[in-house]
Amino acid sequence: MAERPTGLKATKGIELLTFGTPNGHKASIILEELKEAYGKDYTWQSINIMQNIQKEPWFTKLGPNGRIPVIVDHDQGGFAVMEGLSILTYLTRMYDPDHKFSFSDPLDISRAEQWMAWQHGGLGPMQGQANHFNRFAKEKIPYGMQRYTGETERLVGVLNTALEGTDYLVGNKYSIADIASYGWINILRFSGVELDDFPNVKAWWERISARPAVQKGLAIPTKSSFGNETYVQRLKDEKEFAEQDQTLKTQIQEAKDKYGYKYASP
Repeated sequence: MAERPTGLKATKGIELLTFGTPNGHKASIILEELKEAYGKDYTWQSINIMQNIQKEPWFTKLGPNGRIPVIVDHDQGGFAVMEGLSILTYLTRMYDPDHKFSFSDPLDISRAEQWMAWQHGGLGPMQGQANHFNRFAKEKIPYGMQRYTGETERLVGVLNTALEGTDYLVGNKYSIADIASYGWINILRFSGVELDDFPNVKAWWERISARPAVQKGLAIPTKSSFGNETYVQRLKDEKEFAEQDQTLKTQIQEAKDKYGYKYASP
């Protein structure tokens, strides 16, 4: 068992405090991309959110909101950055001089910021609530299930339309605009939304998933069992898991029917 973190352990470079969630993967993926592109190495520590390590005083001094991920740039006097969107922009502003994952044109910068804000205020929060009501709430609340699963579907529909005729969200170039949403789409099936219903999003997800740095980033601190590929494999291999999945799908559909949900996007 890994030793429980009680403070920072590095003295130079970037130190990442994270866990295997969609928000955590924003930071680990961009750090792996920068490592591959520029040789920019980093240190990481696993912050087990189930143990509330992120609520401890040493952590909240760095990330006042008590959430992962947080990075600390030891080469900038121990400068700490919280929130995935801010981490993506900080790291590329400081360590992506060739704009391999970011942009120099002011309009493209704005386009990327808009999609990142869309994810930060929409896709992430709504899908997170879908996960809560579908998976983790102590009691099944049909209104919450259909409300947040439906809003997640709507938002994925927006993404699907935006990806019509293009490989990536901004300038037909893989960038932090894509990384911001990728981690959430990577667990879409876990959230109760069928990826196959959104062909442009599925192709985009497959395209990004094939990147070696993305695969490495998804494995920090350990590979999640919630990812789309793992989820599908579990459906094939585990009878009980497949039965539970079918039960959940039925519950979601019944909740939609109860409240007259009709898919629409935008």
